[in-house]
Amino acid sequence: MSENRVETNELGLTRSDYRGERSTLCPGCGHNTISAQILRACYELSIDPHRIVKFSGIGCSSKSPTYFLGQSFGFNGLHGRMPSLALGAAFADVKMKVIGVSGDGDTASIGLGQFKHLIRRNLPMVYIVENNGVYGLTKGQFSATAEKGLELKHQGENPFLPIDIVKEALVGNASFVARSFAGDPNQVRELIKAALSHHGTSVLDIISPCVSFNNREDTLHSYQWGKQHQAPLHDIAYVPTRKAIILDEFKHGETKEVILHDGSKVILKKLEREYDPTSKWHALRMIEEADVNNWLLTGLIYVNPDQPSLYDYLNLTEEPMNRIPAGKLRPSPESLVAINDNMI
Repeated sequence: MSENRVETNELGLTRSDYRGERSTLCPGCGHNTISAQILRACYELSIDPHRIVKFSGIGCSSKSPTYFLGQSFGFNGLHGRMPSLALGAAFADVKMKVIGVSGDGDTASIGLGQFKHLIRRNLPMVYIVENNGVYGLTKGQFSATAEKGLELKHQGENPFLPIDIVKEALVGNASFVARSFAGDPNQVRELIKAALSHHGTSVLDIISPCVSFNNREDTLHSYQWGKQHQAPLHDIAYVPTRKAIILDEFKHGETKEVILHDGSKVILKKLEREYDPTSKWHALRMIEEADVNNWLLTGLIYVNPDQPSLYDYLNLTEEPMNRIPAGKLRPSPESLVAINDNMI
């Protein structure tokens, strides 16, 4: 009898090594699909779980990190304060991969200020917004991303225009902006892979239907609406530097390659429309066009692989700060004497 071999990645780890606890979210919740694709992306990229640190705030979305990467470091913080926690941890050890999971309430309401300041500083991290348009933990009130005119059974009609997280990321100078749909797991996974290799803040706004409070067929955060209105910008494939790049599967359409900071590549196959994801003007124009035409525009919307990160601005050392000896951190007696002498 032949032995049943468990498939492993380049680190010799199995998929089970990347799992977390069993989900307590509603069956069918889009957040569970996203957690599964984070798990798969890290496994397929052979990232050591101990080199990942994950953060979240408050909400259904912020429970998600419990359900993937159980061997990774993690911290569940206050409502809207996930960016501050992530920044502090990232400074402690710049070689760690940082994943932040937030929601439309956690980011677009109480956390909007922290979100905007994080992205303008371009901290290297993956910032995932699991966007369902409602506050699921408190029984389905409208969130800031809910569309105007949305009617929910116990909430009435929403009178306000929504906040568009992709627009906020673009005008806030994020260096990587993407939108996806939990009902398209392959696209979600490829975008997460690219985001993990980007040297800056990677914002992924993922429409993630709430099956309990906001899944009517005519609402833009539902599975049915997403399937009917999804308009992908391109077919996307992520190619690590260690893999041979084979373009045969893309031969029927034009392709555009975007080289990321670490030398890996994102290969985009053109579908129906000309689009340059390195042009912020194209990105803003396409988002406005999608709003007018009622499209759920998905894919890599904007990327600037050359934008300096916060690490570059501050010239941070790769040596973890908590392991730098006091002699290197403190000024020498001679330098203090020189400073005092200049003040006389």
